[in-house]
Amino acid sequence: MTTPPRLSVGLPVYNGEEYLAEAFEALLGQTYEDFELVVSDNASTDGTRDICRRYAERDSRVRYIRLPRNIGAAPNHNYVFTECRGELFKWASHDDLYARDLLRACVEALDERPEVILAHSGQAVIDGEGRVKVPYEYGLATDSPHAPTRFRSMLFEPGGDDFYGVMRADVLRRVKPHDSYHHADRTFVSEIGLHGPFHQVPELLYFRRDHPTRAERANPSKRSRCVNLDPRRAGPLHPTPRLLAEYVGGFVSAVRRAPLSPADRRACYGHLVAWAASRVRPGAGERVEDRAPVDPRRTTVSLDDLVAGREGRKA
Repeated sequence: MTTPPRLSVGLPVYNGEEYLAEAFEALLGQTYEDFELVVSDNASTDGTRDICRRYAERDSRVRYIRLPRNIGAAPNHNYVFTECRGELFKWASHDDLYARDLLRACVEALDERPEVILAHSGQAVIDGEGRVKVPYEYGLATDSPHAPTRFRSMLFEPGGDDFYGVMRADVLRRVKPHDSYHHADRTFVSEIGLHGPFHQVPELLYFRRDHPTRAERANPSKRSRCVNLDPRRAGPLHPTPRLLAEYVGGFVSAVRRAPLSPADRRACYGHLVAWAASRVRPGAGERVEDRAPVDPRRTTVSLDDLVAGREGRKA
């Protein structure tokens, strides 16, 4: 039996033909090579299957799985994690881009800091052509050694994209799988943060693509986004008030499950009460993608220099 790779990258995808090949090039061109790339195709109806098979034939690190039916984005994210073998794990999106040194920098950060459970990097929002729209300065206190401080910051501050960081797989197995209610990704990452601190590599290495067909854009209402996460959310049994109530309840259950001292648990519940009472201060729920784009002339970052597969292109 072959030795498992150190890192597993799980890529769940549905109808991702427009940008998928770019993501493959960026991931397979990483300077860190001890990883597997497990792709879970959620019964795509476009050219996704052909693209995945082509890259699986070219690179033995790619393992392609095609599901017989569309189970929804959240179950597919959870499923691809169960198929991965590495001691470290990262989710990847089919439409985002990754600088060559992203995986190496995150793995090194975890190796140098045994107390850290998740490492990510500086990030920016890009458009469909790969031009930087919004550089994002990470402002969360997720590096604090104090769990209630980390939790309060994730409640009140505009979030980053820690969901796509490199994580210790054993910690990920101890938290509740990603759910499908409104903002379930926020409660999911918050529960991970209750298990230990995060580290942000200062270099700009991760690029989140914002485009009209991205799931968040294609599903503007809370209900439609939740149905995209899991088709079982369709129908009268899952009205919007329930989806919102489950969101708040997700934070409560995360605190209840986390390995906290009684004092830290009480502090986290106190922060949660304050957050619920304030209904989140203005700006705390903003999306980075919705910020005003920067003047391209003020952006010195070129993805063509940073991302494998874009050599020689004019962004």
